[in-house]
This record gives sequence, structure tokens and C-alpha cells, in this order.
Amino acid sequence: MPLLLTETDVRSLLTMPMALEAVEAAFRRLADATAQVHPRRRLHLEGFSYLHYMAAADGTGGYEGLKIYTSSRDGLRFLVPLFRAKTGELLAFIEADYLGQMRTGAASGVATKYLAREDSRTVGVIGTGLQARTQLEAVAAVRRMERILVFGRDPGRRERFAREMTARLGVPVEAAPTAEAAVREADILITSTTSSTPVVEGRWLKPGTHINAIGANFPQKRELDAAAIDRANVIFVDSREQAKMEAGDLIQSFEKTPSRWENVKELADLVAGRTPGRTSSEQITLFKSSGIAIEDVVTAGKVYELALERGVGREVPFWQDEGARERTAS
Repeated sequence: MPLLLTETDVRSLLTMPMALEAVEAAFRRLADATAQVHPRRRLHLEGFSYLHYMAAADGTGGYEGLKIYTSSRDGLRFLVPLFRAKTGELLAFIEADYLGQMRTGAASGVATKYLAREDSRTVGVIGTGLQARTQLEAVAAVRRMERILVFGRDPGRRERFAREMTARLGVPVEAAPTAEAAVREADILITSTTSSTPVVEGRWLKPGTHINAIGANFPQKRELDAAAIDRANVIFVDSREQAKMEAGDLIQSFEKTPSRWENVKELADLVAGRTPGRTSSEQITLFKSSGIAIEDVVTAGKVYELALERGVGREVPFWQDEGARERTAS
């Protein structure tokens, strides 16, 4: 019978080092073609919630599955159904809000590992939500941070974020008075917002900055202005196909010159050593994250294996009818 793993279960099992290892492995498997991914699709009827779904298969790990979720003014609800790739056996239903936060942070952590300068010490953060927390945790795992500046529109939230993340990371986190103040000193910049208009101006960026931009996953949204995109010497995405559908920062900046997409590289090729990343300390590098399903499936596989090992989760009766296992033409 498949396991049901709740948010509480996932939180008890999944650590950032584990997520970083899983996500980096996911990109290596994409590069060697032992994994496949389908980009996110969305359904939306006017006046109703959004339905989002994305799928992937991991031949090396032996899993396949999808992440499916809804979003509305009432919130978001995430689920990963995980299957055994060879047999199609349903292995688990995994509540996947925390899993998604961790794998998104881990993807930026992997990008930072390969693209940020080794001597990066100051991090700027725009956004104070849950995703910003796991972004910082992942960056802290791959670079030795000494100072963090955070800006969010709500003064109370950014002060609280600074207190909580100082305690969590053991690194001083300061609430910046403006977005510009957080950006100008940053060696590594994280943007984690739902903004439809730019929150970062290119003129604020200092040479050598690495940017992890994780918001703006609709074509009409953007976090970085055109000047910031223009100043990025090196641009990587997790999926070029999905970025062309969702990455508003790039879509809007490249609208008049679509040939600029030819210079956008995929993180899998960087991890596999097929394409260079940063080639000088003065370059500005950008990882525009969309979030792809192989990150979810590989991470979910590791969570499932650990749940079996530790006896976490509960079995649920599903497809127990013998007739349901018969092969059909459909």
C-alpha cells in the first residue's frame, strides 16, 4: 500500500543538505538523459482557483511522478504522487509545500555553488516570505556568509525575518531600509517576491554579483528590470523550455530580440561541466529559477526512502481491487 506523508512527516525527514544533494543529482541526470521533465501547465477558469501540474521521471533513482497543486486567495495546496518507474506502482502521496520550499532553495544553492564568487560574503534578500528563508539556508550551506541584508515592504515582517534568520543561521541579518540598500552591497542577491513590477534596478548591482531570482513565474510578472537583465553577463535557468513560458523577467526583456534566448544556458549543463559558468570575478551572473518537476521527484524519492527506513508515515488502502491491476488498452 502507498504511504501517506504529511507536511509534518516531511519536515521531520528533509534537511537542506539532503535537498541540495538530491537537486544537484537531478540536474546531473537531466544532463545525461537518465531523467526527463515536462514543463508546468496551468488551468484557470475565470473566478476559480488555478490548477498547476508538472511531471518528471528519474531513471537512475527509479521514480516518476508529478507535482500538482492549486492556488487561490485561500492559499496553496501541494501534492506529489510518487510512482515506481519500472512497474508504475503507486508508492506515496506526499504533501509537498515544505518539500517545494526546500527544493527551490536547493536549486538556488546549487546555482550559487557553481556561479557565485568563492569570496562572496554579503547576501542581499528582497522578500521576507517562507521561500526567502530556505533560499538563505541553501546559500549558507555553500558559501560562508558574514552579513545578510533583507528588505520587504512591511517593516514589521522584515524586522521579524531578520531576528528569526539571525537565530537560525548564526549570521547577522539586518533589516535594510530600502531595496537599493540591500542590493548595492550584495555579493549574492536573492529575489523572492510575487511582484509584477521590478524590485531590483540594474544600476544598483555591483560587478561580480550573483543573482538568484525565484519569483516572477508568470510571463506578466518580473522582479528585475531590463537593465539588470542587460548587465547579466551569464544567465542560467533550470529549464529553457519552461523559462520561455514563465520567466517574465526574461520574456519581457527579450521580447524585441528573441535571439537573446540563445545565450541562456541550462543549469544541468553547468553542473555536468558541459558549459562554463562564471569566467571572471567581475561578471554578473544570474540564475532565473522557474522550479521544475525533476527537482520534486528526486527529492520526493529521497524523502520516501527515508520514511521507509524510519517508519514514518502511514499506509493507505489504494487500488486494492485485483481488477484494477489488469492491463487495459487505455
